[in-house]
Amino acid sequence: MIKENLLKIKQSIPENVTLVAVSKTKPIEDLQEAYDAGQRIFGENKIQEMVDKYDALPKDIQWQMIGHLQSNKVKYMAHFVDLIHGVDKLKTLVEINKQAKKHNRIINCLLQARIAKEDTKFGLTFDKIEAVLSSEKITELQNIKIVGFMGMATFTDDELQLSEEFSSLKNFFEAQKAKTVLKNCNLEILSMGMSGDYQLAIKNGSTMIRVGSSIFGNRNYNL
Repeated sequence: MIKENLLKIKQSIPENVTLVAVSKTKPIEDLQEAYDAGQRIFGENKIQEMVDKYDALPKDIQWQMIGHLQSNKVKYMAHFVDLIHGVDKLKTLVEINKQAKKHNRIINCLLQARIAKEDTKFGLTFDKIEAVLSSEKITELQNIKIVGFMGMATFTDDELQLSEEFSSLKNFFEAQKAKTVLKNCNLEILSMGMSGDYQLAIKNGSTMIRVGSSIFGNRNYNL
């Protein structure tokens, strides 16, 4: 089923949209099945789980950290992580830079914007993102690259509200893209949309979607 699900999703999305297979809580056999079907980008939200899977699976996989990030855990994945989605503090960027430097790497990062109406979501307001991008400190970080923004919409069936949230981030993304000239910043990725709302996110400008249950089936959190 995983192969069929993957093919179905890939056929339904434009070529310019990157599919991240969200594999958190899923066993290695499921990831291997997705890999054998051609999937190379996987997203995890727990660093230890991602490290274990990195050790067990082929090395041409691009691993993306999609969960909320604690700075003290960055060191465990700095040698291999390809992209970190949920960066919502300058302090976290400083730590990622420090750990990347130890491995002589540049780690790609997305700044997480707060677009949902819910209080529980992490992320920076648009003003705070602008403050990060214009801070003097950011120019010193040579081992990170800010490659775009990530946003999580409100958990709702209201398509109008979802479209408004997605399009607000798309408009902000385009505005920042036009004026940001930092050496360590190349805004190309807009990561919006998950299993329930990715089609709507794509319509509103998303270039990267994070899809789990539509590929692997529902998660078992009691493992």
